[in-house]
Amino acid sequence: MCIATRLTQQLSGIGYPEKRVRTGLVRTISANGFRSLESKVPDDVFEQCEILLSKRDWALSLIAFDWAFRLKKYYDKETYSRFESWLHQYITDWNDCDDFCTHALGALIAQDNSLFERTLKWTKSDNFAVRRAAAVSLIYPINKGMYGGTEPFKVANRLLEDEHDLVQKGYGWMLKVLAQKEPNSVIEYLKCNHSRMPRTAFRYAIEKLDKQTKQRLMAL
Repeated sequence: MCIATRLTQQLSGIGYPEKRVRTGLVRTISANGFRSLESKVPDDVFEQCEILLSKRDWALSLIAFDWAFRLKKYYDKETYSRFESWLHQYITDWNDCDDFCTHALGALIAQDNSLFERTLKWTKSDNFAVRRAAAVSLIYPINKGMYGGTEPFKVANRLLEDEHDLVQKGYGWMLKVLAQKEPNSVIEYLKCNHSRMPRTAFRYAIEKLDKQTKQRLMAL
């Protein structure tokens, strides 16, 4: 029995897709499935991930991204090309974007900040989820303090006036996380760009700042 079929049967056992299931339940199935893989050689696992992604199913995609993240200590230069192809082929909505980018793809960029420059072209994509990925993929490196070779404000500049609300929320989220590391830099950026930045992005960016600072910024 192929892995996708076996996982589909297990998912059916918890009522999916007929009813909504908790992400945690899917992650449990994912963990068990990963342990049962006959080969954990990275190329073999990545091939299984691609089979799951080709089904274009939320739960199977979640499992594929989880398995890819579990291989993070084996990432190399070739991993970027593989992950970028997944981004363009399989990421079409915010939930897939966020799951992939805040785990596997973000971990890759955290390990090799030189890849950052290659992600900037995503900001010009026709697919809003790819544009969102340019910002959201920096959240993991920023949270881990492994973003020194990246330029989050350059991404924000490129997405500053994007008309899609989910892109606005994406780079606003990135700035919110950055504000917990570099509050003064983010505050200054917001002061300089508040007139051009959509309020959706602006409100996300200030969310974790102290009350007085938020009030001053909102009054701009």
